[in-house]
Order: sequence, then C-alpha cells, then structure tokens
Amino acid sequence: MSEPSSAPTGTRRRRRSARRALVAVLGTLGLAAAVATAATLPANASAPTPPSGWTQVFLDEFDGPAGSGVNTANWQYDTGTSYPGGPPNWGTGEIETMTSSTSNVSLDGNGNLRITPRRDASGNWTSGRIETKRADFQPPAGGKLRVQARIQMPNVTGAAAKGYWPAFWMLGAPYRGNYWNWPGIGEIDILENVQGLNTNWATLHCGTSPGGPCNETSGIGGSTPCTGTTCQAGFHTYAVEWDKSTSPEEIRFYLDGLNFHTVRANQVDAATWTNATNHGYFVILNVAMGGGFPDAFGGGPDGGTEPGHPMVVDYVQVLQSSGGGSDPTPPPSGNRDAYNPIQAESYDSQSGVITESTTDTGGGQNIGSLANGDWALYKGVDFGSTPARQFYARVASGAPGGVSGLVEVRLDSRGNSPIGSFAVGSTGGWQSWRTVPANISSVTGTHDVYLTFTSGQPANFVNVNWFNFGH
Repeated sequence: MSEPSSAPTGTRRRRRSARRALVAVLGTLGLAAAVATAATLPANASAPTPPSGWTQVFLDEFDGPAGSGVNTANWQYDTGTSYPGGPPNWGTGEIETMTSSTSNVSLDGNGNLRITPRRDASGNWTSGRIETKRADFQPPAGGKLRVQARIQMPNVTGAAAKGYWPAFWMLGAPYRGNYWNWPGIGEIDILENVQGLNTNWATLHCGTSPGGPCNETSGIGGSTPCTGTTCQAGFHTYAVEWDKSTSPEEIRFYLDGLNFHTVRANQVDAATWTNATNHGYFVILNVAMGGGFPDAFGGGPDGGTEPGHPMVVDYVQVLQSSGGGSDPTPPPSGNRDAYNPIQAESYDSQSGVITESTTDTGGGQNIGSLANGDWALYKGVDFGSTPARQFYARVASGAPGGVSGLVEVRLDSRGNSPIGSFAVGSTGGWQSWRTVPANISSVTGTHDVYLTFTSGQPANFVNVNWFNFGH
C-alpha cells in the first residue's frame, strides 16, 4: 500500500443467481443502476477449516447487525490523513480522510464488511482503514504463516473507477509508534488494485527508499488477473504464505489457491531480509482514493469518479503451522480415493463457489452458485493402476428453462482439455438431487482433479454434493 514511483513489477446465503442474472441485464439497466443493484447482493461463505497440522490463530467473519461497526476486540480504526506524527496522506499521496463512521466502515448484516469511499457536496473524499489490534502475526521458527481473506473489490470499472485503490496488506510491527522506519521493517501487500482493473498486485516492500535492494518504492512485486469472474464482479480468495520451513525462506502469494508470485530470502542481502522478517506483523484493510499507485495508471479521482462502491470482505483468517503440518495447497499425495465419494465442499481451492447445507441423503453441505467459468480443485486423487473410465456426480438444479451447462473433469491443470463431461439442466429444484454418469478417458495414477463449469448463459445452473469415479 506504499507509493510506487512507477507501475509495480510485480449457507450463510442461499444463492448467487441474482448476481449472475445481473450480468445479463447490464445492457438494459445501465451501468449506474446495475452497480447499485450489485451493491445490495450479499455473498459469503464460511472460512475454510484449517488443514491438518495448521492452527487458526485469528478469524473474523464479520457477523453482526447491518450498519454496525467492526469488532473492536479485533480491529482498530485508523482515522484522519496520517498516523500521529507520521507522513502526511498516509505516506502515499492519497487524498481521502479516513473515518470510523459506519457510512465508511460497517457490517452489512449478511456476514460481510464493507469499506465504502464517499464524496461530499464539496468534493471531499472519506473512506475507511482498519488494522488488527494484534501485531504478532509471524511464522513460528521452522514453520509457516498463512493470511487470507475472501474479498470482492469495489464493483466499479472504467472512468467511474478512477482513483480507487483497495488493499488487503500487512505492516511490520515496529512501524507502530515510529511511522518513519518504512520500508526497512517490511510490508507485505496481499491484494492491491487500482482503477477498477481486473488485476491483483502482490508485493514485498523492504530495504531502503528510494531504490535499495527491494527496488523501492515499487518493491518486489507480481500480478495476475482474476479468472472466472473479474476481481470487481465476484469474490476471490487472496492469500500469502510466509514459509520459514524452506531454505531459502519464501513469501508466496496466492489468488484462489494458485501461487502467482514468490519472493525468496536470497533475492536480497541477509540484513535486509532479517530487518523485514524478524518480528510480527499486523493486518490492514482499506480503500484509498488517489495516491502514487493510481497515479501510475492514469491519475486520482476526478469528477467522473463514482463514490459509494465498497470493498466487500467476507472473512479474514490467519493460520499457523509449526513445520510438520501439511500445506493448504500440497502437491498430489494420493490422499483422496477416486472410487469413494469425494465431498464437493472439501475442495482445496475454488473460484465462484459457495457452500451451503444440503437436504440430500446424508446431509452435510454441497457446493452451489455454480455458473460459467467457476471451478473447484481437489488435490491428490488416487485412481490406482486399473484405469477409471466412468465419472459420477450428485447434482441438483433449479435453473430456469433454457439454462443448462456442462460439468467437466480436467486433470492437473484447468488449462487441460476435459477428460469427460455431462450436460445438466433443471432437476426440479436446487435440492432435487440425482446422480449423473459420464464416460471419461482412461485414468490411472494420482492427479489433481478440477471440476469446471461451462455454460452459454451467465446464470447459475448446477449444485454439486459429491462425485466419484468408476472402472
């Protein structure tokens, strides 16, 4: 969230069909009306259960009455235009005033936090910035730390998004009370976005500024687009893993479970790395308006910028592993039996997926809100040495007439061609379940399995409760 000198290098709800349907009516509603409709749509899911060997050390799912503030046992508000005695405009050149008002920072009553920039009649901007009270988030010796959140960026694009700068990031604990020791104490940017672009930037800031071993003020950065839905049109999971169990140490950045940027300790000198990592961190959520990053992509807000588009945060979760735990995104290990039911909600990563209670036999949860471009990943599915030639999935659909799509199976990469698929339309209801078979190409060995969902319409078309394979 620091100012670059140039562009960085680097159920709790039932259905999502209203948001999907919104895509189809954009042309008739007009942009402003469509965005206003989107802003009313809740979308949340429970934070994932920590994998074996990992311990949850922080969680906020932002449950509470609509219009209330954040839980101040977890968070503190940053207000004004700087830390006390710190650099003006938060050190980045942004132009808004941060407040603790619920018009800028509030819960929506559906399990989400909304940080909303506002502009008054005089053209002055306000917004929100909160940070965890805890500043001790770091991996144990020889272990790992994972910090993740499920977020929808402000749903605004084009000229109306000029100057928007949402972020989910971390600062080294020694910054508190000093405010002049950046970037030496380290900054880890998990999510940054500007101007409504369909791009997530992730960056480590360290060393000295300007220049120095970490190329400040740009930092050591990488970027990737959101897939399935854009960063603005849907929720995605943004995460960082700080890993002290590897040599050299690594800080890995993930979007929807896919590692797109890694910074290793040997990329800088030992003193720079130690100064940035020998302490805890605190977590920050904010939406800035204007500043160095937007300036690098066309400038800050102007008269065409639309206020009132929130960054929506479903949850923030912090996990620790003492070194012996399995990685939340491990390589294939054969831990899933292809021939026994694989519960759909047990995915390792996903895009566009929600989980909800099911009334199907056996109870539990299903995945839902599945539409064109969505996917779920199941790692380490063991097919054995006898070829599998059949795929079975337990599905339900309440899609309207004329809406259907394909449930596809892909191995090891979403970019690979499907090994099999079947078409599904309405089954009579979103909890009206049936088991559908499909032929697949012969498969042996251990693979990562992707369920991908393809449709010619934007609407949701299927729920999945479980799937398995046969010979």
